[in-house]
Amino acid sequence: MAYKIIASDMDETLLNDQHAICQRNIDLILKAKEKGVKFVPATGRGFMSIQHDLKTLGLYDEAQEYVISFNGGALTENKNNQLIYFEGLSFEKTKEIFEYGLQCDVCQHVYTKDTVYVFNLSKSEAQRIKDQKVECVIMEENSIDFLKDEPISKILYQNTDVPYLMSLEPKMKHIWEGECAVSYSSNRYMEFNKIGVDKGAGLKHLAQILGVDISECIAVGDNYNDLPMLKVAGLSVAAQNAVDDVKKVCDITTQADNNEGVIAEIIERFIL
Repeated sequence: MAYKIIASDMDETLLNDQHAICQRNIDLILKAKEKGVKFVPATGRGFMSIQHDLKTLGLYDEAQEYVISFNGGALTENKNNQLIYFEGLSFEKTKEIFEYGLQCDVCQHVYTKDTVYVFNLSKSEAQRIKDQKVECVIMEENSIDFLKDEPISKILYQNTDVPYLMSLEPKMKHIWEGECAVSYSSNRYMEFNKIGVDKGAGLKHLAQILGVDISECIAVGDNYNDLPMLKVAGLSVAAQNAVDDVKKVCDITTQADNNEGVIAEIIERFIL
Protein backbone atom coordinates (compact mmCIF):
# COMPACT_ATOMS: atom_id res chain seq x y z
CA MET A 1 0.00 0.00 0.00
CA ALA A 2 1.32 3.43 -0.98
CA TYR A 3 0.20 5.67 1.87
CA LYS A 4 -0.47 9.33 1.04
CA ILE A 5 -1.38 10.90 4.41
CA ILE A 6 0.03 10.46 7.91
CA ALA A 7 -2.34 11.98 10.47
CA SER A 8 -0.69 12.18 13.86
CA ASP A 9 -1.75 13.22 17.30
CA MET A 10 0.55 15.84 18.82
CA ASP A 11 0.84 15.59 22.61
CA GLU A 12 2.39 12.33 23.84
CA THR A 13 2.70 11.07 20.24
CA LEU A 14 4.64 13.43 17.97
CA LEU A 15 5.83 15.56 20.89
CA ASN A 16 8.15 14.25 23.59
CA ASP A 17 7.73 14.80 27.32
CA GLN A 18 9.38 18.21 26.95
CA HIS A 19 6.65 19.15 24.42
CA ALA A 20 9.19 19.25 21.59
CA ILE A 21 9.64 17.34 18.31
CA CYS A 22 12.78 15.21 18.33
CA GLN A 23 15.25 15.60 15.47
CA ARG A 24 14.64 12.04 14.26
CA ASN A 25 10.96 12.84 13.70
CA ILE A 26 11.81 16.11 11.96
CA ASP A 27 14.26 14.45 9.56
CA LEU A 28 11.97 11.57 8.63
CA ILE A 29 8.88 13.77 8.18
CA LEU A 30 10.93 15.84 5.71
CA LYS A 31 11.87 12.66 3.81
CA ALA A 32 8.22 11.59 3.69
CA LYS A 33 7.24 15.03 2.40
CA GLU A 34 9.86 14.70 -0.36
CA LYS A 35 8.08 11.50 -1.42
CA GLY A 36 4.78 13.36 -1.67
CA VAL A 37 3.31 12.10 1.60
CA LYS A 38 1.38 14.69 3.58
CA PHE A 39 2.03 14.93 7.31
CA VAL A 40 -1.08 16.26 9.05
CA PRO A 41 -1.14 17.14 12.76
CA ALA A 42 -4.44 15.96 14.27
CA THR A 43 -4.76 17.58 17.66
CA GLY A 44 -7.26 18.38 20.35
CA ARG A 45 -5.62 21.77 20.67
CA GLY A 46 -6.47 24.80 18.56
CA PHE A 47 -4.60 25.35 15.32
CA MET A 48 -3.12 28.64 16.55
CA SER A 49 -1.40 26.88 19.46
CA ILE A 50 0.75 24.63 17.25
CA GLN A 51 2.18 27.26 14.89
CA HIS A 52 5.68 26.92 16.39
CA ASP A 53 5.53 23.16 15.77
CA LEU A 54 4.56 23.78 12.14
CA LYS A 55 7.62 26.03 11.82
CA THR A 56 9.80 23.24 13.21
CA LEU A 57 8.41 20.84 10.59
CA GLY A 58 8.66 23.26 7.67
CA LEU A 59 4.87 23.29 7.31
CA TYR A 60 4.18 26.79 8.61
CA ASP A 61 2.14 29.01 6.24
CA GLU A 62 2.47 26.38 3.50
CA ALA A 63 -0.21 26.03 0.83
CA GLN A 64 -1.80 22.58 0.46
CA GLU A 65 -0.64 21.53 3.93
CA TYR A 66 -3.28 21.01 6.61
CA VAL A 67 -4.09 20.75 10.32
CA ILE A 68 -6.99 18.91 11.96
CA SER A 69 -7.61 20.68 15.28
CA PHE A 70 -10.09 20.84 18.18
CA ASN A 71 -10.46 17.02 17.89
CA GLY A 72 -11.78 17.42 14.36
CA GLY A 73 -13.80 20.54 15.08
CA ALA A 74 -11.73 22.52 12.58
CA LEU A 75 -9.81 21.84 9.39
CA THR A 76 -7.38 24.52 8.25
CA GLU A 77 -4.98 24.98 5.37
CA ASN A 78 -1.68 26.20 6.78
CA LYS A 79 -1.38 29.07 4.29
CA ASN A 80 -2.84 32.03 6.21
CA ASN A 81 -4.53 29.51 8.55
CA GLN A 82 -7.43 29.40 6.12
CA LEU A 83 -10.43 27.82 7.82
CA ILE A 84 -11.94 25.13 5.56
CA TYR A 85 -14.59 24.10 8.05
CA PHE A 86 -15.53 24.62 11.67
CA GLU A 87 -18.01 22.66 13.81
CA GLY A 88 -18.43 23.97 17.33
CA LEU A 89 -20.61 23.69 20.40
CA SER A 90 -23.56 25.97 21.01
CA PHE A 91 -23.02 28.62 23.67
CA GLU A 92 -26.00 27.25 25.63
CA LYS A 93 -24.56 23.72 25.80
CA THR A 94 -21.08 25.04 26.65
CA LYS A 95 -22.54 27.12 29.47
CA GLU A 96 -24.43 24.11 30.83
CA ILE A 97 -21.23 22.02 30.89
CA PHE A 98 -19.24 24.89 32.40
CA GLU A 99 -21.77 25.44 35.19
CA TYR A 100 -21.86 21.72 36.00
CA GLY A 101 -18.07 21.79 36.22
CA LEU A 102 -18.23 24.48 38.89
CA GLN A 103 -19.52 21.76 41.25
CA CYS A 104 -16.63 19.41 40.41
CA ASP A 105 -12.95 19.21 41.23
CA VAL A 106 -11.81 20.33 37.79
CA CYS A 107 -9.97 23.07 35.96
CA GLN A 108 -11.90 24.10 32.84
CA HIS A 109 -10.76 25.20 29.38
CA VAL A 110 -13.14 26.88 26.95
CA TYR A 111 -11.89 27.11 23.36
CA THR A 112 -12.95 29.68 20.80
CA LYS A 113 -11.42 29.68 17.32
CA ASP A 114 -8.29 31.48 18.44
CA THR A 115 -8.30 31.76 22.25
CA VAL A 116 -8.27 29.40 25.23
CA TYR A 117 -10.02 30.61 28.39
CA VAL A 118 -9.04 28.78 31.60
CA PHE A 119 -10.97 28.76 34.87
CA ASN A 120 -9.88 27.33 38.25
CA LEU A 121 -6.30 26.82 37.10
CA SER A 122 -4.54 24.00 38.94
CA LYS A 123 -0.82 23.94 39.71
CA SER A 124 -0.18 20.98 37.42
CA GLU A 125 -2.11 22.61 34.59
CA ALA A 126 -0.33 25.93 35.06
CA GLN A 127 3.00 24.13 34.66
CA ARG A 128 1.81 22.25 31.57
CA ILE A 129 0.57 25.45 29.92
CA LYS A 130 3.92 27.08 30.66
CA ASP A 131 5.86 24.12 29.25
CA GLN A 132 3.72 23.99 26.12
CA LYS A 133 4.08 27.76 25.65
CA VAL A 134 0.32 27.97 25.15
CA GLU A 135 -1.16 31.45 25.28
CA CYS A 136 -4.38 31.54 27.26
CA VAL A 137 -6.65 33.87 29.21
CA ILE A 138 -7.04 33.08 32.91
CA MET A 139 -10.64 33.73 33.94
CA GLU A 140 -11.37 35.36 37.29
CA GLU A 141 -15.19 35.21 37.14
CA ASN A 142 -17.10 31.90 37.21
CA SER A 143 -19.19 32.81 34.18
CA ILE A 144 -18.75 32.51 30.41
CA ASP A 145 -21.54 34.93 29.50
CA PHE A 146 -18.93 37.18 27.87
CA LEU A 147 -18.49 34.48 25.20
CA LYS A 148 -22.16 34.46 24.17
CA ASP A 149 -21.45 35.84 20.70
CA GLU A 150 -18.19 33.94 20.12
CA PRO A 151 -17.97 30.69 18.11
CA ILE A 152 -16.96 28.00 20.64
CA SER A 153 -15.14 24.89 19.47
CA LYS A 154 -15.11 22.79 22.64
CA ILE A 155 -14.88 22.76 26.43
CA LEU A 156 -12.87 20.41 28.62
CA TYR A 157 -12.39 19.45 32.25
CA GLN A 158 -8.88 18.88 33.62
CA ASN A 159 -7.85 16.65 36.49
CA THR A 160 -4.89 14.26 36.61
CA ASP A 161 -7.19 11.68 38.23
CA VAL A 162 -8.64 10.13 35.06
CA PRO A 163 -10.93 7.66 36.88
CA TYR A 164 -12.48 10.69 38.63
CA LEU A 165 -13.09 12.36 35.26
CA MET A 166 -14.58 9.17 33.85
CA SER A 167 -16.88 8.92 36.87
CA LEU A 168 -18.43 12.25 35.85
CA GLU A 169 -19.53 10.99 32.44
CA PRO A 170 -22.56 8.92 33.57
CA LYS A 171 -23.54 11.61 36.07
CA MET A 172 -23.64 14.15 33.23
CA LYS A 173 -25.47 11.96 30.75
CA HIS A 174 -28.52 14.23 30.84
CA ILE A 175 -26.29 17.08 29.63
CA TRP A 176 -24.19 15.47 26.88
CA GLU A 177 -26.34 12.61 25.55
CA GLY A 178 -27.37 13.21 21.95
CA GLU A 179 -25.55 16.54 21.81
CA CYS A 180 -21.87 16.04 22.69
CA ALA A 181 -19.05 13.67 21.86
CA VAL A 182 -17.12 12.93 25.07
CA SER A 183 -13.48 11.84 24.88
CA TYR A 184 -10.34 11.70 27.03
CA SER A 185 -6.78 12.79 26.30
CA SER A 186 -3.30 13.30 27.75
CA ASN A 187 -4.25 11.32 30.87
CA ARG A 188 -5.73 14.53 32.28
CA TYR A 189 -8.57 15.85 30.09
CA MET A 190 -12.26 15.09 29.62
CA GLU A 191 -13.29 16.78 26.38
CA PHE A 192 -16.70 17.80 25.04
CA ASN A 193 -17.16 18.40 21.31
CA LYS A 194 -20.29 18.73 19.23
CA ILE A 195 -21.74 15.29 18.51
CA GLY A 196 -20.32 13.89 15.28
CA VAL A 197 -17.10 15.86 15.71
CA ASP A 198 -13.98 13.76 16.19
CA LYS A 199 -10.56 13.21 14.63
CA GLY A 200 -11.91 10.39 12.46
CA ALA A 201 -14.51 12.65 10.85
CA GLY A 202 -11.82 15.28 10.37
CA LEU A 203 -9.49 12.83 8.64
CA LYS A 204 -12.25 11.54 6.36
CA HIS A 205 -13.17 15.12 5.43
CA LEU A 206 -9.56 15.97 4.56
CA ALA A 207 -9.06 12.75 2.57
CA GLN A 208 -12.19 13.52 0.56
CA ILE A 209 -10.98 17.04 -0.22
CA LEU A 210 -7.62 15.70 -1.40
CA GLY A 211 -9.11 12.83 -3.38
CA VAL A 212 -7.33 10.28 -1.18
CA ASP A 213 -8.97 7.01 -0.20
CA ILE A 214 -9.15 6.55 3.57
CA SER A 215 -7.33 3.24 3.12
CA GLU A 216 -4.30 5.27 1.97
CA CYS A 217 -4.13 7.08 5.33
CA ILE A 218 -2.04 6.24 8.39
CA ALA A 219 -3.34 7.44 11.76
CA VAL A 220 -1.13 7.58 14.86
CA GLY A 221 -2.15 8.24 18.45
CA ASP A 222 -1.91 7.40 22.12
CA ASN A 223 -5.20 8.23 23.82
CA TYR A 224 -8.97 7.95 23.75
CA ASN A 225 -9.63 11.03 21.62
CA ASP A 226 -7.51 9.40 18.88
CA LEU A 227 -9.73 6.30 18.66
CA PRO A 228 -12.16 7.56 15.97
CA MET A 229 -9.22 8.44 13.70
CA LEU A 230 -7.46 5.14 14.37
CA LYS A 231 -10.63 3.18 13.59
CA VAL A 232 -11.16 4.71 10.13
CA ALA A 233 -7.59 4.89 8.78
CA GLY A 234 -6.11 2.26 6.48
CA LEU A 235 -3.29 1.68 8.97
CA SER A 236 -3.73 2.45 12.67
CA VAL A 237 -0.66 2.87 14.86
CA ALA A 238 -0.38 3.18 18.62
CA ALA A 239 2.64 4.81 20.21
CA GLN A 240 4.44 2.53 22.68
CA ASN A 241 3.26 4.83 25.48
CA ALA A 242 -0.41 4.65 24.40
CA VAL A 243 -3.13 3.56 26.80
CA ASP A 244 -4.05 -0.13 26.52
CA ASP A 245 -7.48 0.58 25.02
CA VAL A 246 -5.78 2.32 22.09
CA LYS A 247 -3.24 -0.46 21.57
CA LYS A 248 -6.07 -3.00 21.42
CA VAL A 249 -7.72 -1.39 18.38
CA CYS A 250 -4.55 -0.59 16.43
CA ASP A 251 -2.94 -2.65 13.69
CA ILE A 252 0.51 -2.13 15.19
CA THR A 253 2.23 -0.58 18.21
CA THR A 254 5.58 1.09 17.67
CA GLN A 255 8.69 0.04 19.54
CA ALA A 256 9.44 3.74 20.08
CA ASP A 257 7.60 5.82 22.63
CA ASN A 258 6.98 9.53 22.23
CA ASN A 259 10.49 10.34 23.43
CA GLU A 260 12.13 8.10 20.85
CA GLY A 261 10.57 9.04 17.51
CA VAL A 262 7.22 7.33 16.98
CA ILE A 263 6.60 9.00 13.61
CA ALA A 264 10.14 8.34 12.41
CA GLU A 265 9.70 4.63 13.05
CA ILE A 266 6.45 4.56 11.06
CA ILE A 267 7.96 6.42 8.11
CA GLU A 268 10.97 4.10 8.03
CA ARG A 269 8.70 1.03 8.06
CA PHE A 270 5.90 2.07 5.74
CA ILE A 271 6.97 5.05 3.58
CA LEU A 272 10.67 4.83 2.68
